[in-house]
Amino acid sequence: MPGNTLKKWGKVREFALGLPGAAEEFPWGESVVKVNKKVFVFLGVDDGSHPPAVTLKLKDEEAHAHALTSPGAEPAGYGLGRSGWVRIPLEEPDAPAAELLCDWVEESYRVIAPKRLVAELDAR
Repeated sequence: MPGNTLKKWGKVREFALGLPGAAEEFPWGESVVKVNKKVFVFLGVDDGSHPPAVTLKLKDEEAHAHALTSPGAEPAGYGLGRSGWVRIPLEEPDAPAAELLCDWVEESYRVIAPKRLVAELDAR
């Protein structure tokens, strides 16, 4: 990953892991962050075998539509796109800034996390 993309990926990963109850796992050799045993962000692989991207669940129509306007963004594969999952490439010249990606990670977390953990996040 180029330096700037790696920094952005690192910020998104760090933000996701800082959310209440979040934990990183590596199913399929891919980094994912879960809450309550459910994935809320796919971070992909950092070995250069695939272009860096994040995949998250955006139920809010405005956020979902905005995410899909990102260069190269698309509904996630394996039928996940029908449930609001969006894949956002990080290497595109006009890829979203880390701050916006973190907002979307939080949105995805709020959709997946149990109410008590969302309340804990809101109390911060």
